[in-house]
Amino acid sequence: MAGVLETLIIPRVSAPPFASVRLSEFRGLKMLPTRSSAKLSTTRSPSRGSTRIVCEAQDTAVGVAAVTDPDWQSLVLKCDLPVLVEFWAPWCGPCRMIHPVIDKLAKDYAGKLKCFKVNTDDCSTIATQYGIRSIPTVLIFKKGEKKEAVIGTVPESTLTTCIEKYL
Repeated sequence: MAGVLETLIIPRVSAPPFASVRLSEFRGLKMLPTRSSAKLSTTRSPSRGSTRIVCEAQDTAVGVAAVTDPDWQSLVLKCDLPVLVEFWAPWCGPCRMIHPVIDKLAKDYAGKLKCFKVNTDDCSTIATQYGIRSIPTVLIFKKGEKKEAVIGTVPESTLTTCIEKYL
């Protein structure tokens, strides 16, 4: 299994060995200026003038739309189709493992099932409302009613079996 590079902070240093690092040698990486954020998971704050090196695939890897508090009602509860919702968080390793499965299911069931993701760090109200205590958790809704919950990283076949009941 390949590792995931979310964000790497490198201080701007002109002396070797850092001066010789060339990003052009690494495909799919881009440099962004560091912004101060409480969400950075470092033990110390980044030094002034540092740069983040970010994997460009990070933004495109998630093919399933995010749903938030303001659009929960219209996108999930009032949807005419069954809805699969994955509750996840960016720091959750098992969540990253199930993302490709959810993305594949969204493509496989296009037109028959809507799929969304809820970041529990950003939308704790929704997670609390549905009693989400462990992530990843997948909920299936039909006509606005919660029908089924699957907790943890499970095989695609497990989710397919759950989905098929509500189509």
